[in-house]
Amino acid sequence: MNSGLTDKSQPRYSGTQVMLFVGLAVLASALVTAWWVNQYLYAATFEPTHLTEMEQRSLDQKMAQLGQGDDSSTPTSNPKAFSSDSPLEPGAYSEEGASRQINLTEREVNSLIAKDADMAKHVAIDLAKNLVSVKLVVPVDEEMPIVGGKTLKLNFGVELSYADGKPVVAMQGISLGGVPLPSAWWGDIKHINLVEEFGGPGGFWDQFAKGVEDLNIQDGQLRITLKE
Repeated sequence: MNSGLTDKSQPRYSGTQVMLFVGLAVLASALVTAWWVNQYLYAATFEPTHLTEMEQRSLDQKMAQLGQGDDSSTPTSNPKAFSSDSPLEPGAYSEEGASRQINLTEREVNSLIAKDADMAKHVAIDLAKNLVSVKLVVPVDEEMPIVGGKTLKLNFGVELSYADGKPVVAMQGISLGGVPLPSAWWGDIKHINLVEEFGGPGGFWDQFAKGVEDLNIQDGQLRITLKE
């Protein structure tokens, strides 16, 4: 008798109702997927970074020093101060008084990227403690299925620091549309110091390490000191 009561208490659905429930579940899944794709996978381009007048003067001075050496008389307000179009003046080579430090702020880095109008729309860089984070908006060829003609949002982080007398360069991760991709998909190099792993004698990373005296990143600041 108990089993009979149990049978009567259980709801029964017709085939049409079951199909309706399945259809609603599929529709809900499709709507959630479409929302996620549009929210996290497809991305709008970035707004270029525009410096204030004071920030631009500071950046101009830094670039003038990189382009022409220690020349404090260079008028930093002149946009051609470090332009390749400016006529060269003959002079003897000297390293006396030359700075071996490169100091840039996060806004200055993004402003330099913005010199290329197209790149500025597709690349944005964040500087945190020992971490460079890069956001990319990657256009996809229109002939590609599903994502053709769209732009994909790609993020990755790279540790940049200095330890035991050598630079540390290590990938922290890569995400597509906010979803972290498995390390195996991009070479199993997650958290591996590329300078140590691939720094064989005479190689790129070996030569790079030999030329760096210090490498430091704080929130919004990048500082590189080069060796003689």
